[in-house]
Amino acid sequence: MPGKNDFLDITLLGKEYRVACPPEDREALLRTVAFLEGRMQDIAEKTRSGVTERIAVMAALNIAHEFLSLRDDPALTQPRDAGLDFAAVQRRIASMEAQIDAVMEPQDPSIR
Repeated sequence: MPGKNDFLDITLLGKEYRVACPPEDREALLRTVAFLEGRMQDIAEKTRSGVTERIAVMAALNIAHEFLSLRDDPALTQPRDAGLDFAAVQRRIASMEAQIDAVMEPQDPSIR
């Protein structure tokens, strides 16, 4: 059973959560929370949505897509000078966001 120090209280979009976290991972988790909060805030502003679940799903999809794109990008297995086309990645993310919006809108009337 985890001890009291094995939990960390975090806040995302104004909602508090208690998560299990070994003391040695505390700083890494706080950096992760700050990153996720920033991404969720950006999505909330861009979509003008206050639905936390929708924002969290969109953030998770965007982050997973970026991770998989980077992991699977053959340019990253080449020498460093091959580079990464960040503009193309941003276009792909924008396209995914538009597709997510199109799918989510008919399902959730509070989004409008």
